[in-house]
This record gives sequence, structure tokens and C-alpha cells, in this order.
Amino acid sequence: MQQNFFNDREDPLSLERIRNVLVRLEDTIIFCIIERAQFALNPRIYQRGAFKELTDLGFSGSWLEWFLKEIETFHAKARRYTSPDEYPFTKGLPGPLIPALKFPQILYDHPNCMNLNVNPSILSFYTRSVVPRVTQRATLNLASRNRAMGIQGDEEYEDDGNYGSAATIDVELLHAISKRVHYGKFVSESKFREHPALFVPHILQKDRTALEDLITKPAVERALLARLIKKTTIYGADLGMDGEPVRASKSPKTPSNLRIRGLPAHMTPRMDMQAKALPKVEEPLLALDGDMDDEFSVKIDVEEVKRMYETWIIPLTKEVEVEYLLHRLDGMNAEQIDALQQQHDVTTMPPT
Repeated sequence: MQQNFFNDREDPLSLERIRNVLVRLEDTIIFCIIERAQFALNPRIYQRGAFKELTDLGFSGSWLEWFLKEIETFHAKARRYTSPDEYPFTKGLPGPLIPALKFPQILYDHPNCMNLNVNPSILSFYTRSVVPRVTQRATLNLASRNRAMGIQGDEEYEDDGNYGSAATIDVELLHAISKRVHYGKFVSESKFREHPALFVPHILQKDRTALEDLITKPAVERALLARLIKKTTIYGADLGMDGEPVRASKSPKTPSNLRIRGLPAHMTPRMDMQAKALPKVEEPLLALDGDMDDEFSVKIDVEEVKRMYETWIIPLTKEVEVEYLLHRLDGMNAEQIDALQQQHDVTTMPPT
């Protein structure tokens, strides 16, 4: 999702505009997860040195890292990363082939703020935590098909050979998550400009806890998670040609009371009994509902999208927001800082 920072009709630091951007990014992230869930885990594409073809080229990273490098190299030449809301995963990218656009100065112009980039953490949690969970169903289906063809043991799981397709979706999803997380800078800058006196003392004291308390809105987070469940339930439904949800095929081997957690009973898919073979995870992926009447097919586990936001995206966004604020006074002299403390000198900040 791209932003037009030259739109004079909108303030890029308006909290309402920022909220709209984040809500639209939810759609992008959910649809990308739906796409990634149709392929098996394919762990080989995340292992460095797993492809001899790449090592022969002198590249020691993973298949996904090579994809990121190649795609981001092209995008860098088209000046993508001169935009204030774009952050590459690859270092040492070339400059743009055409003159860079002169964007309005939106964020605080100091290297410690402008160069803040948490993409290494995003890549790590995505490949280690998100992908294995959202691809479980496809991986189980792959194993079932392989066993039917006489393939058993380690060879039956995880790898369906769709390395290019899986990595293409991974790149799109990683860029969407990165934009969402780094938009925390815009949130911090907006709130700081509105009430600088509220932030300055905590910045000077390097008080991370106090700064996080100022930017945290529990009610907003609860509303976000509830919205994600509703969106994923709707977007993930399998629809027939008539536009109605498709009922899952009935199987005597599947208990009628098995459903995905977080999904309304009227849109609940049947799960492959192979799920019992999965390793134990931190939270149960399945829940029992004996009162369930209608069962419909969905593409992904709704709870996994909520969990990704709750466990990774929201906390990492807060880290970006706090880290940005900690450096918001860098390069200022005492007189400039004192002037900020005199602006809107209040003790509390209104809810946003």
C-alpha cells in the first residue's frame, strides 16, 4: 500500500490519517497471510546456504534473503526507499536512477530517528514464528498426500517445492509488516508535536516505561484485535459461485465439535485430524464447541492473525515508538528543549 505525501489536503501527521493507513495495512497483511497459507512451510527457503545455486553465485544468505536483495535492489533504483515510510531489509542498496523526490520533512530529521530500522527483528519473528504456524494446514495436507503415495517419515512433511511462489508472498508480507511497524514513528511524532511538554521530561530521563505508558491505549488495542478477528473471518471464508460461504466436506473421522478458536460458530472449518501430529505450541490452535450447528470452510486460522499482532506487531511497534521518542531531542540545545517544555504544558494527554 502506497502513500501520497504530496497531498496538500491531508496532514501526514494527522492521527486520523495515520489510523486510516494502519487499518488499510491490516487488509494487506491479512490477504497476504491467506496467500501464504496455501503453501507448505518450505523451511529450506529460510536456511542460509541451503541452495547451491546461490552459493555458486557467491551469495551466502537464504533463498528469501536473496529474493529480498534482488527485489529491493530493483525497487531502490526506482527510488522506493527515499519515501519516509519505506524501510528495506537489505543493506548496501544502490541509489535511485532518477532524481529523488523532495518529500516534505515529516519525521524529526536526525539520523537516530530517520535510520531507526527494526527489519532484522521482523524477519526473525516472521520466519521463526509466523510462517510455521500459518502454514500448518497446508503442511498437514501435503503430508497426507505424500503418505498416500508411499512417502513416509521426514520426507512427507513441510516441503512442496513452491520456493518461488512462497518467497514472493513472503516479500510482500514482510514489506507490509515493516511499513506497519515503522509507522510507529509517525504516531510518536504526531503525539510529540501535539504535547511536547508531556514527553520532554521522560525523554531527558530516558524513562522508557513512562514513554510507553503515554503512547499505549488499551482500548484502541482491544478494538484493533476485535476488528482483525472480524476481518479475517470474512476475508478468509471460502465462497461459492453464488457468493455464499462453502460448507466444509463432512468426514466421519473428523469430530463435529472441532473448530478454530476465535472464529464464529457459523463460519467454522473442519480440521484434518493430522493436527494431532503437530508439535505442542504455546497456545492451543483448536477449541471445542459442542453447540456448533453449521460449519463452513475458511482458508486460515483466524486466531493466528490475532496472535501475530498481539505477540509481535503491536509490541514491536511500541518499541519503535519509544525508541524514536528517546532520540527526539537529539541535536537540540538547552534553549530549544526549554522552548518545547513551554508548549502546551499539561500533565495529561487526551485520549487518541
